[in-house]
Amino acid sequence: MASAVFHQAIGTLLSHQHLHNSGFHQEFGNVSVKSISKGFKVDAVLSISRKGGYSAGKRNFSVVQASASQTSVVDPVSTSSNDSTNGIQKKSSEAALILIRHGESLWNEKNLFTGCVDVPLTKKGVEEAIEAGKRISNIPVDMIYTSSLIRAQMTAMLAMTQHRRRKVPIIMHNESEQARAWSQIFSEDTMRQSIPVITAWQLNERMYGELQGLNKQETADRFGKEKVHEWRRSYDIPPPNGESLEMCAERAVAYFKDQIEHQLCSGKHVMIAAHGNSLRSIIMYLDKLTSQEVISLELSTGIPMLYIFKEGKFIRRGSPAGPTEAGVYAYTRRLAQYRQKLDEMRH
Repeated sequence: MASAVFHQAIGTLLSHQHLHNSGFHQEFGNVSVKSISKGFKVDAVLSISRKGGYSAGKRNFSVVQASASQTSVVDPVSTSSNDSTNGIQKKSSEAALILIRHGESLWNEKNLFTGCVDVPLTKKGVEEAIEAGKRISNIPVDMIYTSSLIRAQMTAMLAMTQHRRRKVPIIMHNESEQARAWSQIFSEDTMRQSIPVITAWQLNERMYGELQGLNKQETADRFGKEKVHEWRRSYDIPPPNGESLEMCAERAVAYFKDQIEHQLCSGKHVMIAAHGNSLRSIIMYLDKLTSQEVISLELSTGIPMLYIFKEGKFIRRGSPAGPTEAGVYAYTRRLAQYRQKLDEMRH
C-alpha cells in the first residue's frame, strides 16, 4: 500500500534502478528512495551556421519573454489525478519543464560577485519569486530540483506557495542517517499532497574564485573592463581560481541528463530553480546553442521559462504571462482542463 501511494506521490522516482545506486536516500513510511545528492528578450532572429558544439546544421534562434502560441503540453488531468491501475500512475507522452533563475539576492543588490557564496533573497527577490509562482500556478509540477544554495531554494519554495494545486514542497534530506530517519513522513494522505524537492550542488552557480565578494564596478576599475568582461562572459576562460561557463556546463548538463531528463521521459513535470550560469548551461543543451550563442544569453531574476518535452525533444515556450491572462491556457486544451480540475478540488 505504501509503495502504491508513494508512486502516486512522486511517480517514477522508484522505477529507475540506477537511482538506487546513487548518493541520496529518503524514507516515506516504509518506502525507501534513493537519488543523487552530489525577462529576457531578444527581438532579432539570428541565422546561425553551426560547426561543433552541441549540434550541427542551420537553424533560426530567437528568445522570447512570453508566448501565447498554441501547442500541446501534457495531459495534466490524468497525471495529477488519482486515476491509476494497481497504484501505478498513468504516464504522459509529454511533460512540462519549468526553469527559474532565483530572485534578486542581497549580493545582487550590492553589485557583488556571488558565485557559490550562500546569501538569501532581498525583499524584491522574495516578490520576484512569488510573482514567478503566479505565472506557473496552473502548470503541473511533480518534482522540484534546486541548487544547494539558499537563494534558489527560497525561490522554489516561495513560488510553490502560489500554485493552485496547493501541494507542499518538501526538501529531501540526506545529511546523515539521523536526518533521513527524522524527516520521515508517516501519513499516506500527506505524501500524496507533497512534492519532493531534491537539492544538488551540480546546479549551483559557477564558482567565481577570487572574485567572490568583490564589488563588480571596483573590480572593473582595478583589472580593466575588458578583462572582467572576459571573466564574466567568455565561455572557456575562468576567473582566477574559479570556474568558466564551460566548466559549469559540464557538471550542470551532466546532472540534468543523468538525473532529471529521465523524469521528463516518464511523464513527470519538473521545475528547476537555480542560477544564471547553471541555467544558461542547461538551456544551451535544450536549445542546442553554440558556445558563442550562450555567452550572449541573459536570464532575468525570477522569470520562469517553460519548455515542453515531447517525443525526446524540448520545445521552448517562453515565459507564461500570468494566471489571469488567456495565454496561459492557450498551450493546450488539456491545460484548461487541468485548471478546471484544480477549481473543482478547491470547492
